[in-house]
Amino acid sequence: MARAWHLERRPQGMPVAGDFALRDIAVAPLDDGQVRVRNLWLSVDPYMRGRMNDVKSYAAPFALGEPMTGGAVGEVIESRADGLSPGDRVVHMAGWRDEAVIAARDAQRLPPLDAPPQAFLGQLGMPGMTAYFGLLRVAEARPGDTVFVSAAAGAVGSTVVQIARAHGMTVIGSAGGAGKCDWVRSLGADHVIDYKSGDSIVRQLAAAAPQGIDVYFDNVGGDHLDAAFATAREGARFAICGMIDIYNTGAPTQLRYIARTIAARIRIQGFLVSDWLSHAPDFYRDMGELLAKGALRREETVVEGLEAMPDAFLGLFSGANRGKMLVKV
Repeated sequence: MARAWHLERRPQGMPVAGDFALRDIAVAPLDDGQVRVRNLWLSVDPYMRGRMNDVKSYAAPFALGEPMTGGAVGEVIESRADGLSPGDRVVHMAGWRDEAVIAARDAQRLPPLDAPPQAFLGQLGMPGMTAYFGLLRVAEARPGDTVFVSAAAGAVGSTVVQIARAHGMTVIGSAGGAGKCDWVRSLGADHVIDYKSGDSIVRQLAAAAPQGIDVYFDNVGGDHLDAAFATAREGARFAICGMIDIYNTGAPTQLRYIARTIAARIRIQGFLVSDWLSHAPDFYRDMGELLAKGALRREETVVEGLEAMPDAFLGLFSGANRGKMLVKV
């Protein structure tokens, strides 16, 4: 019998254990064009918090009492579809469970890169694509730019740091605590801000970038976004990827320095990685080259067992992860 996590009730603020339930699900027979996948690795990502609310957004909310979904890597164990056979490793979106029956068109065979399968849920998957396209296409970052990235010890932010360094940019990362700051520095960041130090982020960023920043890659919102406005150079570009600071509170970000948008002619653009999926071959080509050169490093925080999925998810909001948070089924 397969098992899947279900959303039992809409969280109020920070989710709690009672918002989720692990239940058996029927093992359905395959129709033509479908495959059965045994999941090996499950992804937990901050955007999933928004799908727990019953609000209109870019992704439909999770339905109460129904299995949840998310990124997963698994092995095909049964197939009634051309092009996929038992033993094939695939990435798909029927996560939060140990087994899934999905249409073959919704499963992509892992790209032929020299990396373990779970990497395609992190640096070589959606988070990596988010970093790549957000930095190079949305923010149009170029050699010589000074780039500020928040949550630089996370899956997206740590990849932004490395791509920016590989393209000849000066990189300032923000992370929480000495250990994470040291790791971000080891990835090539020129300066690292410890947002848990008690010192003002504005003051720390101004000291790290006395001439200002050209690009801000936002994963956090809040005081980090304020600091980016305060230190932006003329013509700065902000790529707004996420605002984890407000996902559980709903409180608006304080925009004390937003008036600088006018004088500095700041361009602010939100984006979704799905906007760029048609350009995925560019991502795999360029990241494959960096991987072959040894210019990419990654770290994964692995939680064992399907039963621990909610705990891994909640860990994202307390800074429990360094690099990509994963559940090994």
